[in-house]
Amino acid sequence: MNWEQLLSLRRNGDTNKRLRNEQDETRLGFEVDYDRIIFSSAFRSLQDKTQVIPLSKTDFVHTRLTHSLEVSVVGRSLGRLAGKKILEKHPYLQEVHGFKFNDFGAIVAAAALAHDIGNPPFGHSGEKSIGEYFRTGSGKKYKEQLTDKQYQDIIDFEGNANGFKLLAQDREGVLGGLRLSYATLGAFMKYPKESLPKKPTKHISDKKFGFFQTEKQTFEDIANNLGLIQTRKGASVSYARHPLTFLVEAADDICYTIIDFEDGINLGLISEDFALEYLIKLVKDSINTKKYRSLAYKEDRLSYLRALAINTLIQDAVSIFMENEEQILSGNFEVSLLDKSKYDAQIRDIIGISVERVYRAQEVVEKEIAGYKIISNILDVYIDALVQKKNDSASNYHKLIVQTLPEPYQHTHISLYEILLNTCCYVASLSDSSAVHIHNKIQGRQL
Repeated sequence: MNWEQLLSLRRNGDTNKRLRNEQDETRLGFEVDYDRIIFSSAFRSLQDKTQVIPLSKTDFVHTRLTHSLEVSVVGRSLGRLAGKKILEKHPYLQEVHGFKFNDFGAIVAAAALAHDIGNPPFGHSGEKSIGEYFRTGSGKKYKEQLTDKQYQDIIDFEGNANGFKLLAQDREGVLGGLRLSYATLGAFMKYPKESLPKKPTKHISDKKFGFFQTEKQTFEDIANNLGLIQTRKGASVSYARHPLTFLVEAADDICYTIIDFEDGINLGLISEDFALEYLIKLVKDSINTKKYRSLAYKEDRLSYLRALAINTLIQDAVSIFMENEEQILSGNFEVSLLDKSKYDAQIRDIIGISVERVYRAQEVVEKEIAGYKIISNILDVYIDALVQKKNDSASNYHKLIVQTLPEPYQHTHISLYEILLNTCCYVASLSDSSAVHIHNKIQGRQL
């Protein structure tokens, strides 16, 4: 892979090539990507979607929105630092094509901003509950009417694939969704493969999948334009990651490692003394002990350690990226950047505590259980109504149910697979509170 091609400013529907040295510096194309994501309705819904604690009543626990904003900030720093080193190593990118280090920061920031845009309500249990509805629930009856890949798409419903659909799918009168640059879409794609074969290798890009069958051709067009390396051909399609995806992933890894841990402290699930001990281990080489001891309040101590920890991991991730740039460009780098971190032991300790004390906390488990029931119920009612309408056997009740869906999700002249997938994507678009509200309405509990 080569950087000139990977930094493509092309957008869906372009007839002319977009050249970097012809860009308006006051509104660079990669920065337009960020703006389009920020102003999208899908991004706004993240303000009421679970990061860790579903339906939290406190105001200091992160939602998907605050998490995404923080990941984009860290991603921007990672991109700029790496971009500066890449331009030093490959000066022709700046001298001939006009690329600047801020371009790398803008691409990574935009892709990082969108990294959770396709995630369902109720955290990771939301993805699992959609899949379980079709694997073991009422939706299992549709299996024989779908291809293997179509069925795999929904039993392993993937927020990353839904995110790509939101960003890039054609809609009536709108080609290419948000019409983001191919560079940003490429950097967004953590798992550039379809749902089958499942986990064919231990390579990190094969861990999950990144697009549904409905967006397969769209993704292939983008991947080929970017010059991504095709790693499987024939019936099953997969590509090597866009190199900047590793920085997007690192930004997410850094934030959830440190921020989820911080949420656990703020919620009282992790004791402050215990937590500070773990954070100090991570920043022992950069901490100003005198300054730290002068901070009287827990909030200020946490804030100081958080900033040091994030900066420490940013510097480390960029070093790992540059040390392995050739492997990354050849598609042979098989793990995340932080898997190679010299702070791996400290990171694993922190994540281990978060899993034990936060992710498995009673409040989290109880609300995830409720989420399973709510999502299953919504899918059951809407899918039944849409399928009955498609089969010309809809009752008046079914017709009323369909009318409550947003217009793009009411279509039944499409295939069964598209109806099922669209309904999954509708449920995934709901905020936590909206899902509860709709569940209560269709159960007749509120008018």
